[in-house]
Amino acid sequence: MRPPAPSALGLLLLLLLPPPPPPAEAAKKATPCKRCRELVRKFNQGMVDTAKKNFGGGNTAWEEKSLSKYEFSEVRLLEITESLCGSSDFECHSLLEEHEEHLEAWWLQLKKEYPDLFEWFCVKTLKVCCSPGTYGPDCLACQGGSERPCSGNGHCSGDGSRQGDGSCQCHLGYQGAACTDCVDGYFSSLRNETHSVCAACDESCKTCTGPTSRDCGQCAVGWLQEDGACVDVDECAAETPPCSDQQYCENVNGSFMCEECDSTCVGCTGKGPGHCKECIPGYTKESGQCADIDECAGAEKVCTRQDENCYNTPGSYVCVCPEGFEDTEDACVRTQTPGGQVTEEDPTQPPPHEDL
Repeated sequence: MRPPAPSALGLLLLLLLPPPPPPAEAAKKATPCKRCRELVRKFNQGMVDTAKKNFGGGNTAWEEKSLSKYEFSEVRLLEITESLCGSSDFECHSLLEEHEEHLEAWWLQLKKEYPDLFEWFCVKTLKVCCSPGTYGPDCLACQGGSERPCSGNGHCSGDGSRQGDGSCQCHLGYQGAACTDCVDGYFSSLRNETHSVCAACDESCKTCTGPTSRDCGQCAVGWLQEDGACVDVDECAAETPPCSDQQYCENVNGSFMCEECDSTCVGCTGKGPGHCKECIPGYTKESGQCADIDECAGAEKVCTRQDENCYNTPGSYVCVCPEGFEDTEDACVRTQTPGGQVTEEDPTQPPPHEDL
């Protein structure tokens, strides 16, 4: 069999090679520190999984002696490293292959002296990570110190990595370079050389010195200083109503809401047909509520054609000829059957629903 031509061989190789990752996937590629941290996490888990492997009953003295040998053995190291990387995790396999000698040296010679594998391997040996509370190429201490970065009230940019600038992204309620100051709406409930704690003001305060409405330095919008405390402003009681004619105003703490009137109202003071100022045409006030007027039940007949029926509807009425009657301009006339007989349907029976 002849070998394939060079051009055909090149095409075959191109087909066998995996496609390059899309730009978005490449952007999500893990940093060297994250890869090292994950490898150490799996290694530590491997140590837990193999801690008492193959031992569990029998001669205790023999087991303790054998377990002591196994604990630091190359056999156990091999078992741990074989389970570190998934079959398709190329980056993990590459990192492990490149630094396998370092891991072996730590396992056989340095483990007792440097029990923290992450600190020895990722921080001091590979120099791809930093210790907690430090950041950047030189692992400088974060704002507020490495023991309590950002005073415990924020996140240090680049914390634990060789990246970032060490600045603090403060938690809600805190501000300042080291997140020791309180923002408006919070007050300092504890502050000493090592700790700063900010607590929320009462909802009525924009600024405050304590937790109640009497501790406000300045009232929040929608609140007013009165008798030494910030009280809610009732916007609904204003001389000029804040809502439209077909809405009613509902006061809430620090603000108000405009709600739609009931559909039977012409203007209203609250929710439902019982709070209408006036009623829309076809409705009248009954027991304080807007209720439908039954025009068909009135003393004056509203459907005036002969044999015509009246049907009440919400807010109005309809005049309809009954089934078996023909609608003309002046009256409802009985229709004749094909045999010439006049139908005898009762004109008082209601028409089909679709005629209404």
